Amino acid sequence: MKNRIVTVALGVGLGLGAGIGAAQASETVDKSFLPYKAGSPTHPVIKPGAVINQGNVEQAKDALDPGMYDAIKNGWYEVKVGPTASFDVSKSYVEATEKNLGKVSLGDKVGEIKGYVAGRPFPEEPQASDPRAGEKIAWNFKYGINWGDSAANSPTYWTYRTMADGKVERVLKMSMHWLNFMHRTGQAPMPNIEPNPSEMYRATYVKVLEPQDVADTQLLIHRYEDDSKLDSTWLYLGFQRRVRKLSTGQITDSFLGSDIMIEDFEGYNGRTSDMKWTFKGTRNILMPFYNHNEQELASEYAEPGYKFVAFGGKGNCFPNTSWQLRKAYEVDVTPVDPNHPVGKRTMFFDAQTMAASRTLTYDRNGKLWKNFTIGKAHPDTHLPVNKGTGIALDDMFSMVDVQAQHCTTGQFKGQVDPSLSPANRFSVDAMRSGN
Repeated sequence: MKNRIVTVALGVGLGLGAGIGAAQASETVDKSFLPYKAGSPTHPVIKPGAVINQGNVEQAKDALDPGMYDAIKNGWYEVKVGPTASFDVSKSYVEATEKNLGKVSLGDKVGEIKGYVAGRPFPEEPQASDPRAGEKIAWNFKYGINWGDSAANSPTYWTYRTMADGKVERVLKMSMHWLNFMHRTGQAPMPNIEPNPSEMYRATYVKVLEPQDVADTQLLIHRYEDDSKLDSTWLYLGFQRRVRKLSTGQITDSFLGSDIMIEDFEGYNGRTSDMKWTFKGTRNILMPFYNHNEQELASEYAEPGYKFVAFGGKGNCFPNTSWQLRKAYEVDVTPVDPNHPVGKRTMFFDAQTMAASRTLTYDRNGKLWKNFTIGKAHPDTHLPVNKGTGIALDDMFSMVDVQAQHCTTGQFKGQVDPSLSPANRFSVDAMRSGN
């Protein structure tokens, strides 16, 4: 990225949009994807090598989201500060953003977008004066670079724990896969996988490998290009040997007894139109971004040539990773459906990658319910297959139910390898056949 070459000619004929010249387009895109080009954010307390704990949390409060502030203040967790680093996004995705700058607009209703081709739909800096700024961030997230065109977490381990004593109640070993069928910028075929008669945008597939009582449970999600169209979600239960389609309401149920809803996957796994998106402002806060091979790595679940990140803090519910002071967008996300179990989510999107690495979930009475962290590892400090991909890797998660004093943690072996997620994996027939 620092030495990237973006081939953009002068003039509006190459899709720069009316009134947008090449220099202005390049500046807009650079500001979006290179927020630390002029220097990293600074803070009097939050500096590389520092540890934020109960003793100094008040001095760091302005650079912490409320959920992380509470966790540190309560003595549940201490945050190790690492240097802010640029997580350079895939060059082809950046080029697509610049090529299509000025072509995209919102429709009259939430969930409607016009003119989108590829890349980041709205790279312009969000403004508090724009009543639909939060919605634009939501589209940047939906059409973001998370896992790129396809990738796999194979394997991934989910561990259920009680916070009081860290007792492990259950461990699930799974394989998780993602595939973009449309708007592809990095993996052949581009821009779309054909045939695709239903105009599916993205698919998610999950298979449980262990323990035996839930082995072969499978989850398949089809998300469509038309945001007004409900996702199609199927669950295969191995012990019943049948596939059943899930209703909309079931995506907000506990997934396999964990603290995670299907709607929580990747930060938010739902339609843009299902929520009201309110931009609250831009902040420099601590976010869980780090170099994987520089972290404290766990000895359990070791894979050949790979170790997962470790967990600590109260109940071993928090990641033993460093955090970075990063530019983030704060957005309140409120369900349109008044019967939704969530009252509101406050999501913090990393400005450079648009990853939803910190989410606070509030119940319908306005009380903090869940404290959600998704750790992002730099691809060049991970497995060889990920180097140079420009994909910030989901490396772990921590979902803490602060009301129940319970948590589910996840450890991932993320691989940006298209051979692990072929298109034929993402079908109901494949679920029945055992994939």
